[in-house]
Parts: sequence; C-alpha cells; structure tokens
Amino acid sequence: MVTNYEGENIEFKEELPLLPIRDIVVYPFMILPLFVGRESSIQAVEHALNKTDRLILLASQKDITAEMPEPSEIYELGTVAMIMRMRKLPDGRIKILVQGLSKARILNFDQTEPFFVTKVAKVEDVAVESGAVAVNALMRNIREQLERVITLGKVLSPDILMVLEDIQDPGRLADLVASNLNLHVGEAQMILEVLDPVERLHKINDILSRELEILAMQQKIKHVAKDEINKSQKEYFLREQIKAIKSELGDENSEQPEDEFEEFRNKINACKMPEEAEKEAMKQLQRLEKMHPDSSESSILRSYLEWLTDLPWSATSDEVYDLEEAQAILDEDHFDLDKVKERILEYLAVRKLKDGKMKGPILCFSGPPGVGKTSLGKSIAKATGREFVRIALGGVKDEAEIRGHRRTYVGSMPGRFIQALKQAKTNNPVILLDEVDKLGGDFKGDPSSALLEVLDPEQNMNFRDHYLNVPFDLSNVMFIATSNVLENIPGPLRDRMEVLNLSGYTQEEKVAITKKYLIPKQMNENGITDEHIEFTDEGVQTVIKNFTSEAGLRNLERRIGALCRKVATKIAKGEVTKTQIIPNEVETLLGPPIYTKEDEKEYDEVGVATGLAWTAHGGEILYIESTKMKGKGLTLTGQLGDVMKESAQTAIGYIRSRASELGVSESAFEENEIHIHLPAGATPKDGPSAGITLATTIVSLLTDTPVSKEVAMTGEITLTGKVLPIGGLKEKALAAMRMNIKTIIIPWKNKKDLIDIPEEYRKKLNFVPVKSIDEVLEVALVGWKKKSEKPKRKQSKNTLPPVAA
Repeated sequence: MVTNYEGENIEFKEELPLLPIRDIVVYPFMILPLFVGRESSIQAVEHALNKTDRLILLASQKDITAEMPEPSEIYELGTVAMIMRMRKLPDGRIKILVQGLSKARILNFDQTEPFFVTKVAKVEDVAVESGAVAVNALMRNIREQLERVITLGKVLSPDILMVLEDIQDPGRLADLVASNLNLHVGEAQMILEVLDPVERLHKINDILSRELEILAMQQKIKHVAKDEINKSQKEYFLREQIKAIKSELGDENSEQPEDEFEEFRNKINACKMPEEAEKEAMKQLQRLEKMHPDSSESSILRSYLEWLTDLPWSATSDEVYDLEEAQAILDEDHFDLDKVKERILEYLAVRKLKDGKMKGPILCFSGPPGVGKTSLGKSIAKATGREFVRIALGGVKDEAEIRGHRRTYVGSMPGRFIQALKQAKTNNPVILLDEVDKLGGDFKGDPSSALLEVLDPEQNMNFRDHYLNVPFDLSNVMFIATSNVLENIPGPLRDRMEVLNLSGYTQEEKVAITKKYLIPKQMNENGITDEHIEFTDEGVQTVIKNFTSEAGLRNLERRIGALCRKVATKIAKGEVTKTQIIPNEVETLLGPPIYTKEDEKEYDEVGVATGLAWTAHGGEILYIESTKMKGKGLTLTGQLGDVMKESAQTAIGYIRSRASELGVSESAFEENEIHIHLPAGATPKDGPSAGITLATTIVSLLTDTPVSKEVAMTGEITLTGKVLPIGGLKEKALAAMRMNIKTIIIPWKNKKDLIDIPEEYRKKLNFVPVKSIDEVLEVALVGWKKKSEKPKRKQSKNTLPPVAA
C-alpha cells in the first residue's frame, strides 16, 4: 500500500505492529510525542523500528483504564504513523515522536503475544469538489469560531490560526482543529471515522458552537461572582454606616457590645497589657475592622487578637511564703533529697524577704531515670502555691517551637512558652522543661540556642515571640529543667542553670520509699486494701535485690504493681482472703529472680578485676577480664570506645616500662598475646575511668596474682602510673553497694567528693584514695608483694576511716 506523505509515496506492509494508545486519538499529518511504558508496547515499537521501516499502527483503547486490552477493546480504525525519534528514559519507559500518515482499518489480528501484529487496509477520504463555495464558507466559519474560542480564554497553540490560514484541504483542516480541542476519546474517534471531509467539517463546526456556549456561560458566571463580591462589600459599608448612626443616636448598649470588635476592645482594656502590646493590639483591631469578614487575612488577625487577649499579662498566682508548710509539702511528696528541698526553702525565704520581687531561678535536676525529677517539679509548684506546666523538649528540632512561627501563613502558632502561659493562666507558673538534654537541631534552627533568651534572667524580661511580635515578661516564671546526661546540654545553656544532681537510692532508701509511697499508690490503683495484702520488710528487700537493678524506682514500682495485681486476681477468684508478701511468696508470684548472686564474684580470680562505671541510668559494675595465649600483641573486645582503647594502651605501656619492678617477665609481651574483654559486648563502653582497672587485670594476669572479689575501683591512669580523678562517685558507690562490694579504690583528688556521700554509705564502704597504680595493686591484688626495693607505702596512710570525709 502507498499513501501520500507531503508529496512522497510511502509504502508500508499490510502487516504492522499495533500500539494501543489511551487518552488520545492520532489523526493523519499530526505530530506528537508518546510515552510508552507497557512491555508489550515497547516490544511493538522495537519491532516497528527493526522490521517495518519505522511504521506502526496507532489505535485507541475503548477503555482507557485497561492495562492489557483485548482485541475487542481496541477501535478498528486507527492511523498508520512513522516513528521519527525514540529515546529511552531512566525509569524503563521510552519516549517516541510520531507523525500520522494515513487512516487504516484493522482487518485481522495475526498475533496477540507478546505484542499485537495486525493486518491493515488503507482507508481514504471521500473525494471533494475543490473550490466549492459552500465548502470554503464552512472552512472560513470554522476559522472564525476558533478565533472566538481563543478570545474567550480557551488555551490553544498561539500559532494554530496562522497554520489554518495556509490549509486549503477540508479534511486536513477538520483533523487539525479536532486534534487541538482536547476532545474525549470517544468523540475524537467519531471524528476520525467520518470519511467525508465536508461532513467532518460540519461536526467540527457543531463542536466549536458548543464550546463557544460553554465559554460564554463561564464568562457570565465570573461576572455574577464579581457582582456578588461587590454586593458584599456594599453591605459591609452599609452596616458600618448603620453602626455609626446608632452610635450618634445613643442606641448602643455599652455594657453588652453587639459585635466582636467591641468585645476585643473590652478584652484589651481588661487584661492590662504593657503599653507597647496594647498599642499593637489596638492597631491590629483597627485593621480588622476595615477588612471584609470573610477574607483569609481577617481570620489570621482574629486569631492573633485572641492570643493577645487570652495571655495572663497581669494575672498572678498568690505565692506561699510559709516555710514550714512548704517543708511539710516537700517531705510528704518526696523521701530524702535534702539538698533539693533546702534549695527550694532558700528560694522561698529570699522571696519572702524581698516581698516577691526577685528573678526566678533556673534549676536543673540531673540524674538517672526514675529518681523523681519530674514529680519534684510538681511538688515545688504545690509548695510555692504556683500553677504547674510541663513542656516536653525531647526530640524538639525546630527553633519555632521555642520562639513561635511568624504570622505569614494560616495556622501559624506561638511558641511553647507562650502556649504554656496561656494554659497556666498566670504569669508566674512553675514551667518544667523536661528532657532538656535531648533537644535536637537541624536546618530549621537550634532550639537550645533559642532557649538561651528564655532562661537568661537578664534577657527574658523582654522575651519576644515571633508570633506575638511584642515583648512578654518571663522573669516571674520559675523554670525547672530535667536531664539524664548533663554533658549533652550545650555549655552556654548549662551555664544559665543551677545544676542539682539527684543520684540513685540505696536499698534502705528504696525500702522506705516503697513502704511510704509506692505500696499505697499501687494498692489504690489495683483496688486492694490492707485487708487483702501485707508487705513485709523482707519481702520488699527481696523484690529490690532480686528483681530490680536500677538507680531509680520505676521498675521497682512496676514490680510492686505486679504483686498487687497477682493478689487482686486471687481475691477476685475467691482463692484467698489475704496474702503476706514474704521472700518465698515474692518468687512464687513474680517467678525466678532476675538478679542473683551469680552476678557477683564468688571468689578471687586471676585476670578479672571489678571496675565502676557511670551511665545515664546510674552507676554500674564493670567486670574486666583478661587472658593470654601464644602470640604477640593486644586484642580488645567488648565494643570499646576510643578513650578505653587508649587507657588499655597506656596501661600496657606503664607495665612494660616497670616490668622488672612489678615482677613481670621481660618476654611476657613478646611471647604472649594479651586478650582483654569487657562482657556484654552489645553495649558500647567508653569513658575516662577504667585505666586502673585495666592495669590491675593485666598485672594480675602476668604475675598470676588473684584480684580480691571485695574490691572495686575507678580512676584513670597516666603513662607514669599516676591516678587521675573521675566523676559520678556517688552513683558508682551505689552500684558497688548493690553488688556487696566492701572496698572502693578512688583517685586521691576525689577525696573532696566524699563529703557529698551520706554518712550511712561511708559506714558500709571503705573508700581508699590512691595517687599511683602501685597503691592500687597493693589494695586490689591478694598477697601482692612489690618486687622493687623501694619501701612499700602503708595502706592505712591513705585509707580514710569509714565515717570520715
């Protein structure tokens, strides 16, 4: 077959690959890009490029949603097109540029898998008498109608009118107009199947007439909507005139305002704002009065004025200055914590002497989870007679959470501090900044830096939230922060806070807290009374020792709650009337002990030393094991950090330099590979306090001298054998007490920290301050005899009495 393609005879085979297309109908002489994504369609395109001289049949699908159309779902009449260009896309699809050549009808499907191959027959238009007046008039009418369609706002190619002027063939004119009207597939296919060019022109003329009516109706609707807006504006001005007339006649009731503007004005006068804030509020209210009530900006201004008038600019809580009552409240809610309670009473005393005119302190309670940091904030608010608001800062990354969002979009809000003041309804609440050490930071800003202005007593008198954009006095607020790891708080922010460390509790303290607070609370929550359950001291001690191993009280409270639930279940079933919680009953109800004596060292071992570590959850025992084998070098395992690796290298260096004096063989390091391991390898370990423990375990291994099971140690070592100070001594001492350790070796420079350890701890523990590794070995190694001739330092010289600080 042949078809005329712009003066050229183009031959194509009777069998052509078929490309089903959807959403569009291709006409002859039409050039357009197509995106091909179906695998069968891609294979059809490749077949056309390789086998049929780049010719392919394009036919539209009857159902555009069908992914794999059947032959019956494809229109019989299509267009033979030439693939002018093909490009592969990164997502696996291909993009082709095609030009329609001639109409063709599908006679038969010769192949359906993996792609369609069809037998086609060329379809030609009916011949038309050239130069007929009626045809020319119809073509001219179509051009004029298309021009009117574009004038009314229909978006078409700007060059189409120029192209139409040059086309004299009625069939081509009809096809070109149809291809530019964005017709749906069914209507476009109907135009394609009309073989009489004149009839095709009449159908195009009808379609253009319909399009003109639709566009004219759209224009009318727009004018009506505009008239409605003008009408609303007119009504607004008339209402304002009526309001002015009523005001002149004296018909307004000043005590009960008739509209929201008067309500806002009365609220602004009632809340006693500072001059700058009141001036801004009145300015925004005047803007609101001039706006249309349905505009988006009026809703933003309305929300802004509501925030301004709802804030407690002058509302203040009546503070309590009775120190005895405050002491009673603190003692009722919390056990021990004498230093914190003393600081709160000092604050109240100063407030009382200065008649309440003092800047609020910024306290930071630092300690492991479960020691009562958050609940202490509530007790402080109760003791001082203030409102309490908690702001959770864990995971906050956006600076706007602190300073607020700017009023540039619908839905903007003030920061968390302004929201907290609105919630408290007073300007002097206790605001608890919970988990301040877990603040984040990203491209949206640094919240910790934004907190500097909030917490600085010299700056927060004029805190300016981005949303309010007027200063608010935060100096009357009492800020309290909590953290687990003090080092995670940036230095400038930490500098603005007064840090109070809350360490963990001893077993005796846990027993007292459990009996006074935890047991009554859990009994009440689980619906049981003293008639149902009785806790003995021995039973509580068993729960603490065998089922919890933490500095705080959360797991202990869970275990007490579990016991209460077990008893409640028995009572509900009618099995028992009262249960006495004794050690055997605890194990019956809670199961086998989680922490047993197997966790403690049962005997003196060679190459196993006991260290003390500090974590965010309190102090912990850290066993360090070492062994040797044939080989050379040092192997460290247990997921150690860089600091601990350096400590191990330093200990090796010190021991090698003092080998003969320490009784270590000169060839020990050349013939043996030393392997040091810290158990629980899944837990990362790092910190500058394991140096003397590492040195002790290596000396014990190489001299075959056991390490005492009752000695634990903490301290860093230098290359010359000096012992450097550490932190977290109280937490480490508590961990030692939980594991029945009697003696703790500490650096000499940490003697001053013993004053912070309660006397009851010092009675149970023997703290041995040391200056060098030699003194550590004398205390830690059983039967240790130093090999040098230098007189051995007496242990009692540096050993403090049990009760001395």
